[in-house]
Amino acid sequence: MATLQLDRVTKKFKTDVVLDEVSFEAEAGETLVIFGPSGSGKTVLLRVIAGVYEPEEGKVVLQGHDMTDVAPEHRDVGMAFQNFALFPHFSARENIASPLTALGKSDSEIEQQVQSIAKLLKIEHVLEHLPRALSNGQKQRTALARALVAAPKTVLLDDPLRNVDAKLRFEMRLELPRLLRRFGSTVLYVTQDYREAMALADRIAVLVGGKIAQFDTPESIYLRPSSIEVAKLFGEPAINILRGLVNEHANRISVNQNQFLLPKGFQNKAGKIYDIGIRPESIKLFREKRVGTTSYEVITITPLNERSVVLLRSQEGLELLATYPAEEQTARIGDAFWGMVVPEDLLLFETETGQRCLPE
Repeated sequence: MATLQLDRVTKKFKTDVVLDEVSFEAEAGETLVIFGPSGSGKTVLLRVIAGVYEPEEGKVVLQGHDMTDVAPEHRDVGMAFQNFALFPHFSARENIASPLTALGKSDSEIEQQVQSIAKLLKIEHVLEHLPRALSNGQKQRTALARALVAAPKTVLLDDPLRNVDAKLRFEMRLELPRLLRRFGSTVLYVTQDYREAMALADRIAVLVGGKIAQFDTPESIYLRPSSIEVAKLFGEPAINILRGLVNEHANRISVNQNQFLLPKGFQNKAGKIYDIGIRPESIKLFREKRVGTTSYEVITITPLNERSVVLLRSQEGLELLATYPAEEQTARIGDAFWGMVVPEDLLLFETETGQRCLPE
């Protein structure tokens, strides 16, 4: 059963349409990431679900009940904000306890639940501290504890790791899935970091310009993006986008005299111009010439953790970003490589709409 359903939700501020007929469902216990660039409407969407904003059109359904016109305190929703939004005159304990106090829980219940969540999040030693005495990491965990302490059916997390340091952000990416599964809540998690989205999500709703551009699993969105716009949002280094002409046999596409093999199923594309997308990791590099490879010169090299990123240039002047495991081979600027693109990894897009072409 879906814990949350959005049915054609539209939100405007004066004449500015921030959410444009947004529809999707989140299943019970699912972590659904709302991902998109800055200004795409992610935070507004969470606030509509929480009841902070009322939509102009559409419905918000929670646990099978239409809650569109229901006050926030009656929605059984917990929320943590990216700026923590802790009450400055409350201690960490009082901040965490505030949802339970609002529900009229007894002092003993409140104490037990606050201690339990604080221990789980490793902040029991700072419960008496005011927010100004807490580190950003402790503030983040306190805000998360407040969102989870009443075990709401739905938890809304608005980019909660954005204002913490890189080390804690990495640690919390590993901790959060386990923690959220323990509570069994349906989680909507907002982020504009694609790595965070890929690490945390069961499914991702890609929000661009107030519309859902794609709604699918992380793997499907990365490997089969619905459009060039979505493809560009995922991956580091960024996907290579080139424009080329499909040959008469529809088995190759030519880009500045460079040819790439096409996957099967595009017979009706022969003789037409399309954009192609090539992930850097889909370019296989060799020191020696092999069948189907093209000669490239290394223009720049950038180490990236366990992989190195190289900018390649063909004899015809075509430039591509590629990656390879750093320990497998060393490269220097000016070195020659032979490269080929795995046909099944190549993506074909309509030039006018940017939408991905599907094989027949």
